[in-house]
Amino acid sequence: MKKTAFLLFIIVISLCQYTNSQTITDFKNQPVPKYPATLKVLGIGNSFTDDGMEYLPDMLNAAGIKNVTLGKISLGGCSLERHDTLFVTGDTLYKYNKSYSGKNRWETERQHCALSYAIADEAWDIIVIQQASPFSGLYETYQPYLKRLITSILTTCPNAGVTLAWQMTWAYGSASTHTGFANYNKDQNTMYQAIIQAVKTMISETGIDLIIPSATTIQNLRASEINNPPADLTRDGYHIDFGAGRYALACTWFQSVIAPSLGITIQGNAFRTAKGAVPVDDRIAGICQKAAQQACSQQFKPIITN
Repeated sequence: MKKTAFLLFIIVISLCQYTNSQTITDFKNQPVPKYPATLKVLGIGNSFTDDGMEYLPDMLNAAGIKNVTLGKISLGGCSLERHDTLFVTGDTLYKYNKSYSGKNRWETERQHCALSYAIADEAWDIIVIQQASPFSGLYETYQPYLKRLITSILTTCPNAGVTLAWQMTWAYGSASTHTGFANYNKDQNTMYQAIIQAVKTMISETGIDLIIPSATTIQNLRASEINNPPADLTRDGYHIDFGAGRYALACTWFQSVIAPSLGITIQGNAFRTAKGAVPVDDRIAGICQKAAQQACSQQFKPIITN
């Protein structure tokens, strides 16, 4: 009898925890902090988060910024639905990397980490979410998982005033063989337009209004002289090129998240990289920086940059 009662107690507690994870909050996003003594930014996602944030410490260092802590917790191919499930189960499937204030370089914090641990690890000022790329233009795959994830973040992050942001991931290269490309008739512009519409709906339904327009930056570059079709600045048809692609994404993160908080623009940043199919010299750096600035000023409208 006592054993049965104990088991019932455990089941009730588990159900209560799961129900709490499903709670949809009446969420109003906080503004980014202005000129804080320290700034802490966490990215939650997958390899597209890694692509977007990889060169961000290098750009901070080149700008002389020493008061920013970055974190990225990623799991390959992870969707909003799976993030929501893994938060509840507490499985330690993620890799958690940090770039500490004053160091500006990525270090492995935990090779096997739970999502809740990373969210609670710092009093993050900004937490960035995204959808897995095959579903990025299918808003029906966002919910109810995103609203539950928002609740989980708000009830776990030590900073009650945390700002939530969204990385608008990019469309695939025109010759991509990724199975998810079929969701968009294997057409790059169809995928890009679907991503835009999904993000617009997400903004209206969740209140997350700080957007990192990575998709538009990449479309800007694909209309420029540095594009390399049919790869279209990807390394495999969907992951971004290690050179100009990742560089432009980091410019976009910098201009979207760092610039409005610390008042330092990406324009003129001296970081360069020789990696990738399209290495970044001074000329290409200027094109990438301009593409990112244009995307941040017109998030849903690509502009020809050449």
